[in-house]
Amino acid sequence: MRNRDYYLALEYGIATRELSEAEGGGILAYYVDMPFIAGDGESIEEAINDAKLAFASYLDVALVKGDSIKEPSHLMKTKRINITIPAYALEQIDNYTKSHNINRSTFLVESALKQLML
Repeated sequence: MRNRDYYLALEYGIATRELSEAEGGGILAYYVDMPFIAGDGESIEEAINDAKLAFASYLDVALVKGDSIKEPSHLMKTKRINITIPAYALEQIDNYTKSHNINRSTFLVESALKQLML
């Protein structure tokens, strides 16, 4: 189940950089896949811990609201597969995807995950 513990256990990339004196000094840490989630501190460790606290707070709100939570991009690698599908079903899928401005792959993945309730 994709709950708070699930997302906290994922290995998100966190980047750091030094802040200039004009920015207040110290270290900034932010999630690479979600740069709007950040923290700061006097050391890299302090900044990363602050960013992780911000991420946990974000999760609390996003889960209550039912928002989509992005997983680490390194987990989102794709793999090409070959499937057989009846022509009538493919036509219906193509009509749906065209009217919803998505591609077949997105439709099939989202449909499969919905069926699996992930």
